[in-house]
Amino acid sequence: MALSKLENLYRQMILEHATHPHHHGSLEKADQDIELRNPTCGDVLTLQVEMKDGKVSDIAFSGSGCTISQASASMMTDEVMGKTPEEIDKMVVAFSEMVTGNESDDVDELLGDAAILAGVAQFPARIKCATLAWKAIYRAVKTDDKKSTLGFLRHDE
Repeated sequence: MALSKLENLYRQMILEHATHPHHHGSLEKADQDIELRNPTCGDVLTLQVEMKDGKVSDIAFSGSGCTISQASASMMTDEVMGKTPEEIDKMVVAFSEMVTGNESDDVDELLGDAAILAGVAQFPARIKCATLAWKAIYRAVKTDDKKSTLGFLRHDE
C-alpha cells in the first residue's frame, strides 16, 4: 500500500511539472540557445541558458512534447540553477544512468526532485523523452557556439 502511495505522489509531481513547468518561456539575453528534437516521438525542446561567473544564472525552455519530456525539462531547469558546467556534467551522467536502470548511490543528492524520474527505466520508449532536456543542457554548457544549434537526438545517444 505504501509503495502505491509513493508512486501516486511521483505521478502527481510529474504531472505538476508537465502542466505548470518551471522556467518555461524564453530569455531576452541568453549565452546559449540550443534546439533538440526527438524524431522518434516528436518532442521539440529549445533551451536558453545565461551564464554568470561560470555558473548558470538563468535558464528557460520552450517547445512541445509528451508529459515526461516537459516534466523532465522543468525539473532539470530547477536543478541546474547556480551550477557550474562540471557539476552539470556529473548530473547529466547520473540522470542518463538512472533512467537506463544503472542508478548510483548519490542520485538523490545530485538530481534532487529529478530523481523521481527513475521509474522511466521501466519504459524504454520514454528514455529519450526524459533525457532530451538533459542532453540539451549538456550541449549548452559544453559548446562555444552562441546561438541555435539544431540537433536531432539519435537512437544511439
